[in-house]
Amino acid sequence: MKDGFVRIAAITPDMRVADAAGNARKTVEKARAAAEAGVSVAVFPELGLTGYTCGDLFLQDALLRGAEEALGAVLAGTKDLDLMLAVGLPVRCGASLYNCAAVLCAGKLLGLVPKTHIPNYGEFYELRHFAPGGAVDEEIELCGQRTRLCAHQLFACREVPDLVVGVEICEDLWVPAPPSEALALSGATVLLNLSASDETIGKAAYRRSLVEGQSGRLLCAYAYADAGRGESTQDLVFVGHDLIAENGAILCETKRFRNEMAVADVDVMRLQADRRRANTFVPGPALPRVPFSLPLKELALMREISPTPFVPRDDKHLAERCEEILALQAGGLATRLKHTGIRRAVVGLSGGLDSTLALIVTAHAFDDLGLPREGILAVTMPGFGTTSRTRGNAEKLAEAYNVELRTVPISKAVEQHFADIGQSMDDHDVTYENSQARERTQVLMDIANKIGALVVGTGDLSELALGWATYNGDHMSMYAVNCSIPKTLVRHLTAFEAARSPEPLRAVLLDVLGTPVSPELLPPAEGEISQKTEDIVGPYELHDFFLYYLLRFGFSPRKIYRLCRAAMQGRYADEEIKKWLRVFLRRFFSQQFKRSCLPDGPKVGSVALSPRGDWRMPSDAAAALWLREAEDL
Repeated sequence: MKDGFVRIAAITPDMRVADAAGNARKTVEKARAAAEAGVSVAVFPELGLTGYTCGDLFLQDALLRGAEEALGAVLAGTKDLDLMLAVGLPVRCGASLYNCAAVLCAGKLLGLVPKTHIPNYGEFYELRHFAPGGAVDEEIELCGQRTRLCAHQLFACREVPDLVVGVEICEDLWVPAPPSEALALSGATVLLNLSASDETIGKAAYRRSLVEGQSGRLLCAYAYADAGRGESTQDLVFVGHDLIAENGAILCETKRFRNEMAVADVDVMRLQADRRRANTFVPGPALPRVPFSLPLKELALMREISPTPFVPRDDKHLAERCEEILALQAGGLATRLKHTGIRRAVVGLSGGLDSTLALIVTAHAFDDLGLPREGILAVTMPGFGTTSRTRGNAEKLAEAYNVELRTVPISKAVEQHFADIGQSMDDHDVTYENSQARERTQVLMDIANKIGALVVGTGDLSELALGWATYNGDHMSMYAVNCSIPKTLVRHLTAFEAARSPEPLRAVLLDVLGTPVSPELLPPAEGEISQKTEDIVGPYELHDFFLYYLLRFGFSPRKIYRLCRAAMQGRYADEEIKKWLRVFLRRFFSQQFKRSCLPDGPKVGSVALSPRGDWRMPSDAAAALWLREAEDL
């Protein structure tokens, strides 16, 4: 329940038709097991206290009294649990009978939610027994408690303001305009569905798509509890297909025919963050809210937190993602070349990872346009820190991609510049480094002017976030193809290109992947790279993780730290994560001025830093609030 995480469950207990007392005992057993597992919110099947398949027994007074007694037993049996649960039963109100969800917590009956849409087609004949509940709004007494019978009410947790629960029943989800739409627009972040969905061929996949899609459309968590074994199989079969989804993704589902419990940790803070970002998620009319209380508790997360949120975990999706991203990058560059009428491109090729990806994208863009690759000019500009490995790889790459290569040494030009400004060659300070970066950019821009070409930028998203670029140096280009590609993904894109490339291109791409990330602005040590970026600013996989959760969801440093600890699983000590998180926050805020004047470039993912579309932040914004929380971790 801390940091927005709520453990929820969809539960199918064993049951017998019309055995209300026995079904109540099974419900209490499962509720207690769920509470012991740390579950805070649980949903049970439709009419689970009596059974869905009672038929005309629903018109029997004995069954209806038994259902009320069963609910009383569940209230008594769960009053000591830190658990809010929804169970199904028939409820009388005047001359009508309603198919209801009873919502209860700590022995209190919070409310009754009647089913809105009553199916009466195919194998369903519910109108024979139940009245539609969409219009009913009554205060009634049940189990000795006064409560509200109304489909249009929400249940709000006092301790976790983002935990607001809405309830609908089975068919309500399958109609064109489910009640959950109004519930979500009025604030429900967790939706519970009590269901008795009989099984037919192909129905499981459709049911899964409904739950998955509704959670995505409504930016919510959706828990679906299905009737299972124990229901009458006179004409139908029920298989207990329980599902939990969050924002378009299935977090957990049970195997059919098992009567199991689906359990997942949902993140209601993340859901609210998504809703705030989506200005098309327009809040609806305010609905009555029934408060309930649950103690805050911190549990070891069951939820899988990927250490590389920008990178799919399985090989198939990763390959699909890489192919799509390269197509987006190349498509953006191809459109820019076509629009400007420019038929040549200049790429500063260092032999490092980012410039290699920029060359890959440029080659694909020229192929898409049917332009000869000879129109690409790769410029390698050896300086004081260039090693034979990176220079050799630049030469091999240019040859393998069949592009023109030009070598423009910058050492003499930079030495003259140092003499002009009074910079000592022995003082390896920021001026020593940045002068080389600016000289390289000047060379690229001037060559592009001379041959009528477009300078393709090489800097990536991680470098933009950290400000790891020289202002008006490698910070600038005419089109920045890597601007929304984080460093962790740059590697996979290059590896993907290597995997589908023939020799010798494959070999040189793999060697680029094995080269330490470096701007190569300081003299090498015994011929090897002496300036390794991650030794200075920290591991890129940590910074990419911080960046994703800071920008994508607006999470606080405390929550980012907790997620990172769970994701990295001991690969970094806690103090190391804290240290680099503070470094990230300081650099992210202090380097905004570089991002405020970025060149154009294609957005390919949900996180980007373009000042024109994705990230508007004043360059003099203070980081004090974020750093204070990070210091207090």
